[in-house]
Amino acid sequence: MDYKDKTLCNIRTITAFLSLNKDKESWKNEISKASRFLSELTAEFQSHHYTVQSVRIVTNPFGEYLNLSSLESARTDLRYISELLAEHSQSGIRVRFAVGEAKTAREIELLPALINEFGDLCNACVNVPLDESGILDNELISAAALCVKEISAITPRGEGNFNFTVNFNCKPLIPYFPAGYHQSESGDCFVIGLETPDLLVSTLKAFNAETKATSHNERFSSYYKILHTALQYHISAIQQIITDAEIELPFKFSGFDSSAAPSKNCASMAEVYEQMGVEYFGAAGTVEVSGLLTKVFKSIKETDLVGFSGLMLALTEDKGLADGSVKSNFDIRALLTYSAVCGIGLDTVPVPGDVSVEKLAALMRDTGTMAFRLNKPLTVRVFPVPGLQAGNITQFESDDLCNCAVLAVP
Repeated sequence: MDYKDKTLCNIRTITAFLSLNKDKESWKNEISKASRFLSELTAEFQSHHYTVQSVRIVTNPFGEYLNLSSLESARTDLRYISELLAEHSQSGIRVRFAVGEAKTAREIELLPALINEFGDLCNACVNVPLDESGILDNELISAAALCVKEISAITPRGEGNFNFTVNFNCKPLIPYFPAGYHQSESGDCFVIGLETPDLLVSTLKAFNAETKATSHNERFSSYYKILHTALQYHISAIQQIITDAEIELPFKFSGFDSSAAPSKNCASMAEVYEQMGVEYFGAAGTVEVSGLLTKVFKSIKETDLVGFSGLMLALTEDKGLADGSVKSNFDIRALLTYSAVCGIGLDTVPVPGDVSVEKLAALMRDTGTMAFRLNKPLTVRVFPVPGLQAGNITQFESDDLCNCAVLAVP
């Protein structure tokens, strides 16, 4: 299949970033404005034969607009936002909402109950900074680790942690959830995120079928060139559609997150590794390929790259990776190692249900230390699964999640 085929490159998300304030009466206008814009741009992309999988809205920190005087007042406000979003829902297009970052321990404490009730309309993150001595804020980390445990306990099979993550060295304007957050000074803007594993696998298969064996260096140089060409083609085409669109653009275009963003319904990133000569994801050679793929994602020209713009290894959103966990092809330490040359950190990783808050906090500190030491955006989104131990297989029921082995936290 030709790499220019638009069915190989899905638009995973058009993500609008906006600011809300304490004036609740203004929310209707702001959400209506965003919803209309997202609907019109979706139609524009569809008219050019690109599939749009979801539209998303990300706000400034929710403490700046929700009434947090009590859990019930916060619930009331989120119910109103949910009603506003429902008024503008599009047939066949998934609408997702992120309340931005939780900035205090009190705000973090509210999240388990809110995520339990509102799910995908209450995606949230915590951004953990370094203190003046260059040490991660462990009070914030401990509060976040406790939040993870509480979400695990009160949501079915612990799946609510799909909507919560802990960010380290992550800038605003990540279009993917739940790491995305917004700061009001950035103004109203939007970002495009793609789903491209099908494109990567198809491009590699075509090259391998047509090209005789060459040296390792020649082969890897060619892999870089063909993957860059394929990804650049679609990003340039999508950007041109935005430029030519005869619709009102009340949101400023801020760029692309060039990450592949795998899902359970497309090719696996594990197959990308196999096409590039690695026996299986986790085998010798995995780090090298991870580094090359990251280089591809960061090579895009003629547009701004934001968010992760790197290699996403989302364990329970990728069927091939999930299957690899069942075969014990890798562990948590291996995933952290790969993060040193790629990105995202520990994403959608099931862990034993009885993992302690202290171990979760230590895992977060390890990840955060790598993020700041290596100057890359990393996150921790782990799922303690009630009743399961390392090696057990999950029984997730969410449409977003593949079932895989629970990984030990050493």
